[in-house]
Amino acid sequence: MSELFDEVDEEVRREQLKKLWDKYSIYIIALAFLVIAGVGGWRGYQYLEAQKAAEAGAAFDRAVELAEQKKHAEAEAAFADLAAKAPYGYRILARLRMAAEVAARDKTAAAKMFDEIAADTSVGAPERDMARVRTAQLLLETTPYPNMLQRLETAAGKDGAFRHSARELLALSAWRANDPTATRKWLDMITNDGDTPPGLRSRAEALQALLPPVAKS
Repeated sequence: MSELFDEVDEEVRREQLKKLWDKYSIYIIALAFLVIAGVGGWRGYQYLEAQKAAEAGAAFDRAVELAEQKKHAEAEAAFADLAAKAPYGYRILARLRMAAEVAARDKTAAAKMFDEIAADTSVGAPERDMARVRTAQLLLETTPYPNMLQRLETAAGKDGAFRHSARELLALSAWRANDPTATRKWLDMITNDGDTPPGLRSRAEALQALLPPVAKS
């Protein structure tokens, strides 16, 4: 008797499933199609993006070769093209390198380009700090210390990716301004940072030796 009930239950379930399939099969098929199309589209997008990145990488390498051959005008044009058309990461790198090429002929124009990168909130913090440092390097001899401080203080913070270079530039700027207190402040930050590169540490220690002794209170 139990086997008969089992057969009846099985038949009822089949009938229910058939009704559900007849009612919703079009939606199930459509959903499956959308899932397959979505996965295929995503894979296609990934392939195209990878291809674009590979092409941009090759073009970036060619531009770098032009720069190394001192073909600055050609390199500048190549980096400008990448900055306009390449995927995001290569666009930022190309903007930085293009500004560096411009610096070979016009420091003021290059500093402006680096400033634009530093002010661009769509650019990552390390790249913005790099742009600040590059601007400061170009303007060190012509910019007063307060202006340099305004430009570099953020980059010189404890978590800055380019804090070592920023601190050295601020120390040099303060030294040029005959401000031993500010000079000593930045040199101390350099020598007290365990991650300071050895060469930079040596330069900081050499400059510290030139400072007047601290007055005793």
